[in-house]
Amino acid sequence: MSTVATHDEAVRLAFARDASGIELLPESVARPESADEVSEILREASSARTPVTPAGGQSSTTAASITDRGTLLSLRALDRIIDIDAAARTARVQPGVSVADVRRAAAEHGLLFAPDPTSEEEATIGGALACNASGARSLRYGTTRDHAVALRVALANGEIVELRRARLEKNTVGYAMAQQPIDWFIGSEGTLGVIVEAEFALLPLPESVLGLAIPFESEADALAFVASARESRDIAPRCLEYFDHGAVEIVRDAAGTRDWNLGGIGSALVYGEEAGSGGESALERWVELAERHGARVGDARVFASEAELREARRLRHAVPACMNERGSSCRASGGRKVSTDWAVPFRALHEAIVAARAAAGRQKIAQPIIYGHAGNGHPHENFIARDPTELEAVERAVTETLSHVLAAGGTVAAEHGIGKLKRRWLPLQMSELQIRAMRALKRELDPLGILAPGNVLP
Repeated sequence: MSTVATHDEAVRLAFARDASGIELLPESVARPESADEVSEILREASSARTPVTPAGGQSSTTAASITDRGTLLSLRALDRIIDIDAAARTARVQPGVSVADVRRAAAEHGLLFAPDPTSEEEATIGGALACNASGARSLRYGTTRDHAVALRVALANGEIVELRRARLEKNTVGYAMAQQPIDWFIGSEGTLGVIVEAEFALLPLPESVLGLAIPFESEADALAFVASARESRDIAPRCLEYFDHGAVEIVRDAAGTRDWNLGGIGSALVYGEEAGSGGESALERWVELAERHGARVGDARVFASEAELREARRLRHAVPACMNERGSSCRASGGRKVSTDWAVPFRALHEAIVAARAAAGRQKIAQPIIYGHAGNGHPHENFIARDPTELEAVERAVTETLSHVLAAGGTVAAEHGIGKLKRRWLPLQMSELQIRAMRALKRELDPLGILAPGNVLP
């Protein structure tokens, strides 16, 4: 039966890695094919006090979807799109279906599934919910949480509960934290329950989308443009993605072209999108604003057709994919890729990146590749540590950067969650009171502490 966990070493090795760059070999792997089988596995695990860590596509960068304790619960076989209700604009899906497959299914009905993590082809719905994933378009559409309407969740004891988001404009019943229990599980990284089904609200597909890649002479100019674009009344960006010089070099290699006539090592690029029907007038407004910030508008590249917009997404994804490959090449020597997902208020982004680069300089390590969701004040620093000594130096640089980020009103993790790799930084942001409150909820829902041990809580 699929509910029986296997101890086969080859199977265990197949589930021992995610995108974090580390390896944890589970003691066993269970591969249920239904919600009832998930429930049965959890009942048996609770009785035996066996730890259980849920996993989907294992695209986690924080080691949240791997474990060396107990059973790795793979939900990949729960991969059905149960229903797309075009009239109600909702989608009911299982946790193992990929984010991209839900997006494509919704588009067939003229609807938009808004959550868009960069790794959408690999990321599953369960994983996106587990870390409250976001992406480029979250600038306009928000995070996964903002579109989740209902969940079916298997609790640690095997009980399945159904939770639906209340759509009240007013509610004064009880503590705020208890008014939307659906939100306990979104972002909980498998520590409170196992999501076995989800319902999402869908949006109408936009009439058209304009994408524009704009090169700038310097990082400062590019980030000043991002801040102006956020505050502009003339354009309405749905994403504002930043690429430093190193990231652009990766993109140009992936494109097989030397487009974008950038200057020296401090040059940069911004990719933005606007959804609507603005056409040529929208393009003119973007170009006019970019020119005011010293952009090389003559070297800008427009993405307008569906195929062109898919290509823009592919090129953006080339950056983390390339960095993952570079990190993998260092595993044998004890190194790996280190990826951050801190965020600050968008006006403070340039200062935060300057501080991050200075921290790397003080540790005498190579400057990170920096790219990502600048419109939300949310870049990714990608370091390649070639050995344990460099890994320690990178982590010192990140810790120093996070001190600046928090002083600027930011967060240590904006979209990838905490997992196992970022637990050390959680107390930098959260008070003892907040951590105790989270532990209290964990004890209520998982009194034996069997779910996703090592994730989130320090």
